[in-house]
Amino acid sequence: MQKANINGKVWRFGKDIDTDLIIAARYLSTSVPEELAKHVMEDADPEFVNKMSRGDVIVADENFGCGSSREHAPIALKAAGVAAVIAPTFARIFYRNSFNMGLPIFELKESAEIAEGDEISIDMNNGTIINKTSGKTYSFTPIPAFMQELIDAGGLMNFAQNEIKGK
Repeated sequence: MQKANINGKVWRFGKDIDTDLIIAARYLSTSVPEELAKHVMEDADPEFVNKMSRGDVIVADENFGCGSSREHAPIALKAAGVAAVIAPTFARIFYRNSFNMGLPIFELKESAEIAEGDEISIDMNNGTIINKTSGKTYSFTPIPAFMQELIDAGGLMNFAQNEIKGK
């Protein structure tokens, strides 16, 4: 299956962005994606949801998604319209939850070179990120085919339902 490119504006965050910064515990009384989306990254940047646009990309430093294993974090990011997250490293549980929820994430050791406001294009087929602002190209290991199928389906539950239906 041909994967689409992701094109968006960059929003920068630092290292050790934990799941409580992604979606604060005070909002976990709901699992409704649209409600969670209203508060994504609120404690890291109170204006984030008002500034970002659907299709934008978060670029962070190491250990993005550390902390608890809550699935609400990638759900909130995806529902808010974040197209992808790029960081040198991700907490392992967040990494798996992101694919299970259909949120593409990319490990890029040079993520610190990408600035807030830069326009980037992620080519999932070729494993490249082009910074349209600086003109620099970065390489990453492409997402394995099975995990790309999870993203294409919109997450593990949709993938499983499609498999049951024989699609």
